[in-house]
Amino acid sequence: MNSLPNLDEIDRRILNALQNDASLTNSELAQAVHVSPPTCLRRVKQLTESGIIERQVAIVAPDKVGARLTAIVEITLDVQAAERMEEFEAHVAKEEAVLQCYRVSPGPDFVLVLQVADMPAYHALAHRLFATQTNVRNVKTYFSTFRSKFETCIAV
Repeated sequence: MNSLPNLDEIDRRILNALQNDASLTNSELAQAVHVSPPTCLRRVKQLTESGIIERQVAIVAPDKVGARLTAIVEITLDVQAAERMEEFEAHVAKEEAVLQCYRVSPGPDFVLVLQVADMPAYHALAHRLFATQTNVRNVKTYFSTFRSKFETCIAV
């Protein structure tokens, strides 16, 4: 049985602050969460070593770098044996345009979130990832026409 991490109020304040702006210096973060810089540094290190903080990244505006088309893709496989599911995951993990890959149930076997430049780029990717795979039975794609919400913060 998985136990939830024992996060106190200081840990929660640190996590919330970092989720909003991971570029804060240790001093700025310490001031924002009302602890001393050494305490803050130690807490962030513990949160990172425990795996609660997986990594710190920059969020890039897709349209500013030429990735103007978001596609949400449902994939159904012919054979759902564990090794075939893992094989498909490894196949799509190699593709930079695949931002997220989820095994889901019920319904399709996978839901992917893709970011590509345009429809010809999607077509080429779909051919590479899906049409050439003998175990892919069905592909259903939804194209985003407007993103009304995008968050990366998890309430802690």
